[in-house]
Amino acid sequence: MRLCFATVIALMIGGVSPSFGESAGAPAHGCTLPAATCGQGASTIHYRAAVVNGVNMFYREAGPSDGPVVLLLHGFPTSSHMFRNLIPKLAHAYHVIAPDYPGFGQSDAPDRSRFSYSFANYAEMIDVLLDKLGARHYAMFVMDYGAPVGFRLALKHPERVTGLIIQNGNAYEEGLGEAWEPIKAYWKESTEERRNALSFLVSLQSTKFLYTDGVRDLTRISPDNWVHDQALLDRPGNKDIQLDLLYDHATNVPLYPAFQAFFRERQPPTLILWGKNDKVFAEAGAHAYLRDLPVADLHILDSGHFALEDQLDVMAPFINDFLDRISDRH
Repeated sequence: MRLCFATVIALMIGGVSPSFGESAGAPAHGCTLPAATCGQGASTIHYRAAVVNGVNMFYREAGPSDGPVVLLLHGFPTSSHMFRNLIPKLAHAYHVIAPDYPGFGQSDAPDRSRFSYSFANYAEMIDVLLDKLGARHYAMFVMDYGAPVGFRLALKHPERVTGLIIQNGNAYEEGLGEAWEPIKAYWKESTEERRNALSFLVSLQSTKFLYTDGVRDLTRISPDNWVHDQALLDRPGNKDIQLDLLYDHATNVPLYPAFQAFFRERQPPTLILWGKNDKVFAEAGAHAYLRDLPVADLHILDSGHFALEDQLDVMAPFINDFLDRISDRH
């Protein structure tokens, strides 16, 4: 059968048109192909937004609407964009939800004079979003900022957490290495001088460093990553939003004992995947989890901060195997 050029173009356009806009609880669509095929990217990712506490929150959603929920919580300075390659590898069996925090990615970035840029507020907003989407139980993939956001959520609803996937996301003092010294100085003395001294953390040089440092094969790292992230960091007012969050990060450290108590008392099934060359969160922070989660699966990867960028082929089988095992328990 031969198709005219116009028909081919129409089919192509119809096949890639995403749903984007306000969508509270819109259903995701599962993949009808064999699991192995779906895991290689055949499932559709939907790009949606929902109004949460007056703020438009963007999220990526994929997989069967009735599948076990996997919540992906991103780090700094990126967004749900960091999960763009992982999501299709999970969507054959899991209902994947990956939001952008306000001030990141495609979510609104309200003026800081009328919006609290804090980890407590982020956790509250993710909680509201999950309620809107009908997600009552979920496994969480937490990375960097996603760890304190996710662990705060776990403290609020411990019974909802079916499992944890932790990738360079900290909950122990050991994980805060030398790179945190200027940030800790800002926590102790909140002066303009201390604040301005951290401005380099939102520069292109620092953003590129986070993607490339500690990576053995730089040809596996797309430069689109830092170009994309930096364009969003450079939006008017965003530098101050990020510096506010760095200051608020001080509120997470006193919660470490509560996070650790949650681990000890609830013993959630846990998979830890850690880029050992990360200068932001030291490898010691990965091993510290085993004090409270002695049966956690721990895999130390020869990578840096954003290990998904060069170790996806290694990480995805670990993640799918872990999710399959914990899904069998529920």
